[in-house]
Amino acid sequence: MPAPAHIDPRLLRVFVTVAEELHFTRAAARLYVAQQALSRDVRRLERELGAELFLRTTRQVTLTVDGVRLLPYARRLLAAQDALLAAFGQARPLLVDLNSPGLETGRRVLRRARELAPDGELMARYESGLTGAAAELLAGRLDASFGRFAGLDPALRSGLEQQPVRFERMAVILPSDHRLAELAEVPLAALAGETVYAGAGNERTLEWTDLAFCLFEGRDVAVAPPLPLAVGEEEFERIMAKNRNPILAVVGFPAIPGTVARPLVDPVPLSPVSLVWRKGLVHPGVDALRRAAAELARAEGWLRRPSDGWIPAIDQDVMDDHK
Repeated sequence: MPAPAHIDPRLLRVFVTVAEELHFTRAAARLYVAQQALSRDVRRLERELGAELFLRTTRQVTLTVDGVRLLPYARRLLAAQDALLAAFGQARPLLVDLNSPGLETGRRVLRRARELAPDGELMARYESGLTGAAAELLAGRLDASFGRFAGLDPALRSGLEQQPVRFERMAVILPSDHRLAELAEVPLAALAGETVYAGAGNERTLEWTDLAFCLFEGRDVAVAPPLPLAVGEEEFERIMAKNRNPILAVVGFPAIPGTVARPLVDPVPLSPVSLVWRKGLVHPGVDALRRAAAELARAEGWLRRPSDGWIPAIDQDVMDDHK
């Protein structure tokens, strides 16, 4: 088998971590990835090299002869990469797009990441949905963002990496005098005949509008046509009050005067949120974000789906890819 033309350093880092731990679960915990994803990366490296690197039994993991041979080369390559990144200021500020000031998940992950990396500088901005942020990530003008990864065009996804963070419950924001406003929860069937605003026409939030179309398909709920793009909280509130359409949102969305927010049920629709960054980006701030996201998800059950939870099949595939 010919030698590979290129080996992803990330795969070598996975290999070295497993070689040091000789335990897939502990290695996965060190790298903040699911064990299934780590095993998949090891198999990919073995395929690219045409060599088996580990012997696995139910009791232990050991290096093969080829694994022993690869280890010093992998360590030297990773040390050189780390030195190169350090020489070019790896500790530069990390720019993270949180989409909107009122969204909880990204804000909490960033706050915890700052606690984990107090000597670093993680800068927040609030400008875009994930579709808009993805182009900035790929261009190197942005480092990380949050959102629905499965809703991105495959061409964008191919240049990015993601870590599932949370299934956010979805809600509908209603005018205070709406016929459904007195309900504590709004069954999806009760929205039949309504026209719901979900950001149609905003090129930066295509992933959210697509989620709305998936959710409302076959339920006799229309997605509102494009409205003037409102920049700023006051303008958004003015446009929404003028049009009086219910707004698709997530539980915990910032309050809007003259409206009430109600969780959606029967089924419980979920908005899948991932931490997203550019492939190949190595930065201590990204490590801190990944660790923070994993800690919060584990502590608060962010990735537990309710028994009647709903997400599109494509989202389930993307989120399961890291289990």
